[in-house]
Amino acid sequence: MSESSLRIIVTGLIAQFPLGGMTWDFLQYVLGLHRLGHDVWYVEDTGQFPYHPIEEGLARDPAFNVAYLARAFERFGLEGRWAYRFPWEDRWFGLPEARRAEVVRTADLLINVSGTLERPADYRAARRMAYIDTDPVFTQVKLARGQQDFAKLIDVHDVRFSFGERLPGTAPDTGHEWVPTRQPVVLDEWRPERPHRGRFTTVMTWASYNPVEFEGRAYGQKDVEFQRFLDLPARAAPAVLELAANKGKKRSLPIDLLRHKGWRVVDPLEVAADLDGYRDYLEGSMAEWSVAKHGYVAGRAGWFSGRSACYLAAGRPVVVQDTGFQDVLPAGEGLLAFATIDEAAAAIGDVTARYEVHARAARAVAEEWFDARKILVRLVERAMAAG
Repeated sequence: MSESSLRIIVTGLIAQFPLGGMTWDFLQYVLGLHRLGHDVWYVEDTGQFPYHPIEEGLARDPAFNVAYLARAFERFGLEGRWAYRFPWEDRWFGLPEARRAEVVRTADLLINVSGTLERPADYRAARRMAYIDTDPVFTQVKLARGQQDFAKLIDVHDVRFSFGERLPGTAPDTGHEWVPTRQPVVLDEWRPERPHRGRFTTVMTWASYNPVEFEGRAYGQKDVEFQRFLDLPARAAPAVLELAANKGKKRSLPIDLLRHKGWRVVDPLEVAADLDGYRDYLEGSMAEWSVAKHGYVAGRAGWFSGRSACYLAAGRPVVVQDTGFQDVLPAGEGLLAFATIDEAAAAIGDVTARYEVHARAARAVAEEWFDARKILVRLVERAMAAG
């Protein structure tokens, strides 16, 4: 380990939601920082009961979730570098208590990804604390509405990053500085040479939570935006459009309607349940097509999906709904944005007609704009330099 290495804690939801895409989102922070030579530790202390994907409900016994977390870290040579608190019994797994306390006490930086810590003030022994806002617009609306408990969690941190790279000015002002960042991708874990199945796909949740309102404006979920594109399969034919979609917490997924309109619908728990399944599903796709949450589209903060970044790294062209990201990322080849059904159909047609050009460009976009080595170096430098 180099003299310039730091002791860094990363937070996340790997045990709470033991699903492939969620795992990659958080693990690429840990793995990327580890490969940069930092002394990295993962602490999951959400205060929320974990989800059991097989039983499709809350897990009162954490054995499945803990084993999943342990396997993920062992796979990358990170065994013994994690700690998980099961709130049902207020019980810790992984690092022994004394070692965990020592890691927190001596940490140079804690990166609270997605604000997953239940009580970030308990970790204030860390020299610096950084908050990663992965849900821009919704985060700023909650703060602007005066949700004091949430504001206290945000304000504990020394520096605040956001996937809303066009903030401020595109969402409600919160009085905070939001430093632009994006999902880091460990590029050599994604394999462009793999064959594909000739389908445009995505992995999505229909509706994660209810719309939020501020000053008479509603900010909704993907189900709101998807209504505008229900007839896309007929418009984009002969391209095949497939959704690995679950219903989410709030509204039922209209599978019969989607299939009637020509969408292929598959269960993400069957095709993309874990690290390998998720990666195989993305790499086996011809390209991605997806809408964004209505709040991201309405808020125009420049949010871009970590999932789409992984498609790009796998050399799969990405056709996604514009959230303002065209102001910060190079759209045109490999990465294509749309606002209307006509634009979506045209982009799908162009990817199909010039596939090899778009596939090479997709990987090039990932290498230039999502390489974990570049993103995490900038993030750590900014976090440690903040006043």
